[in-house]
Amino acid sequence: MELDLDGTAALVTASSSGLGFASAQALAEAGANVTICGRDAERLEEAREELAETADGEVLAVETDLTDPDHVSRLVSETVEEFGGLDHLVTSAGGPPSTTFLETSEQQWYQAYDLLVMSVVWTIEEAHPHLLDSEHGSITCITSRTVREVADGLLLSNSVRRGVIGLVKTVSREFAPEIRANAVLPGTIETPRIEELVEARVERGEYDDYESGLVDLADDIPMDRIGDPRELGEVVAFLSSPRASFVNGAEVPIDGGLLRS
Repeated sequence: MELDLDGTAALVTASSSGLGFASAQALAEAGANVTICGRDAERLEEAREELAETADGEVLAVETDLTDPDHVSRLVSETVEEFGGLDHLVTSAGGPPSTTFLETSEQQWYQAYDLLVMSVVWTIEEAHPHLLDSEHGSITCITSRTVREVADGLLLSNSVRRGVIGLVKTVSREFAPEIRANAVLPGTIETPRIEELVEARVERGEYDDYESGLVDLADDIPMDRIGDPRELGEVVAFLSSPRASFVNGAEVPIDGGLLRS
């Protein structure tokens, strides 16, 4: 499907790897000019080079700490300066540490809120006037299936990410019809974070090897496998595009049918 994204400008946060990278890749290959960002300069440059190999549009990389509003402001400004505007915003963020309630400090709560909610708030604030100038302004927030069903040991993600859903639903009404806002809810997808979790369980002797860990994670998924990051990226690109022009305020699970709610 032609997405009509040629020449548009997209900003994807937390995009040097994982779901953010997959989203940036899908947008870039569909013809959008894409800004990616991350805190690790070396990894960010590697991601930019990889994207540039298959991109139909330009790729800009900006080193950014999303928990610093000044960094976020600079990120949006450099994107607009480079591409002459901003049409599509995709927000993502790395997951907070796995904890239980009694193990979690007050400081960890504040850090998780800045990472998962305020980073989205700051980015939308900075991007809003530019998205308003766009013919097809869109916001797509990558959250987690935990906004619908909690996962054991993921207290901070279970609790804090739900604020992003409330934000998306609210701005989808406040910003319409000029700007659409949607969220995607990834399930178990083979990202570096999942790889780390599985490898840690292998080291603890819970799995014999990495592949057996993936098989175990897929047990409850009706599609009988975990997801590929690109499968989420393609949905993000579609939601950003004019082809999804009547999709607004939606929460789209990308989990192989894992959610029961």
